[in-house]
Amino acid sequence: MSLRSQINARIFLTSVAILILGGSVAVWQARSAVSKEIDSSLNLAAQLIKLNFPQSQQSAVDVSAWLPRFVSLEQTRHLKIQLKEPTGEVVKFTADHKRVADAEMPPRWFIGLVSSQYPDVEQQLTTADGKQLTLIIEADPLDEITEVWAESCVFFMSLLVMALLTFVAVNLVFNKALNAIAQIVDGLKTIEQGDYQQKLPDFKTQEYDHIAKAINHMTAVLDAAHQENSALTLHSLEIQEEERQHLSQELHDELGQSLTAIKVMAVTAKNQNADTEQLTDAIIGICDHLITVVRSMMRNLHPLVLTELGLKATLEDLLNHWAGRNPELVLTLYCADEVDSLEQKITIQIFRIVQECITNIVRHAQATKATITLGIAPANLLQLQVSDNGRGCEQATITTGFGLLGMRERVNSLGGVLTIQTRPGQGMSISASIPLP
Repeated sequence: MSLRSQINARIFLTSVAILILGGSVAVWQARSAVSKEIDSSLNLAAQLIKLNFPQSQQSAVDVSAWLPRFVSLEQTRHLKIQLKEPTGEVVKFTADHKRVADAEMPPRWFIGLVSSQYPDVEQQLTTADGKQLTLIIEADPLDEITEVWAESCVFFMSLLVMALLTFVAVNLVFNKALNAIAQIVDGLKTIEQGDYQQKLPDFKTQEYDHIAKAINHMTAVLDAAHQENSALTLHSLEIQEEERQHLSQELHDELGQSLTAIKVMAVTAKNQNADTEQLTDAIIGICDHLITVVRSMMRNLHPLVLTELGLKATLEDLLNHWAGRNPELVLTLYCADEVDSLEQKITIQIFRIVQECITNIVRHAQATKATITLGIAPANLLQLQVSDNGRGCEQATITTGFGLLGMRERVNSLGGVLTIQTRPGQGMSISASIPLP
């Protein structure tokens, strides 16, 4: 069921409940009002009879003169007044009060709900000729019930109009709200397709405007991340092509030429007059050079020592390699032995992160000292920190480099968090916290 249908159903049920409750209250008040009015009329009639005939049993009453005046009183319009002859014959007296028309007659069910049992009032009278009569006064609530029915109808119509107005007002408000929701959903569908330039408009409703601004901010962040990832992917492809080109060049220049030289020397060695000893020494020298070249290529592609000796030994070999090429840079490693038991996918990523950090320090930091700390924290977290005393940089510029972006992606792929702290002239500190399985 849609939200609009749910709202309309709830409004309808609430309106029905209000009408039922209002109807119950109206019937209860009508019953109470009729009862009070009838009781008041009966009490008034009894008081009038008592005041006019304090000794009715002994006094002679001119019924033909007094009774019509009594019946014509406005207060007796809710009463039926009758005289009972000694013979048992009942004579009814009616005044010229306005009677209820059939069209205005309340329905029977309403009369039954608001009516109740009312006591009769009887008074013994003696006429001037000595005849004993009985004055009988009964309740006649129909006129009062008709008035109450008219008031109840007005009350019900007011409730119904209020319910309809509430229904219309709520629907108008929710139409505006649902239109805003539809705009937001359409915008999210567009964003889902990869169109991060999509922006939601400003809404007059504060809550929807906050949602739109939050989505626009999220879209801007996603767009920036998408652009960074695209640039990083392109950069990675460029590096891959450069590495392939470099590898091809190395194979051609080093391996190809060296193998050609070895082949030429081997063919020359078949000649009986060839200087075998000199050719052998030359081949050995070429082979040593090839071994050095191959090891360098293997180190660049994948350090075999990482698989054979573990992460700690690989990092020590990496630092020794850079220290030999940059004697002015002091590299210090603090590494726990437990890191050698890490999974292969974690060790290769840690090695690449440290490799990238040292490369950046050598190329850009102008540092004289760098420290690498690697260990496992008590919370089963792998903690890595690489810090230097170089020139540092502004915090806002650290996200522009592909090296730092690559390191962040490596840490994120392991479910970790990478933090970078730097200030101009105060070096840089890169920390990574990676949860271990």
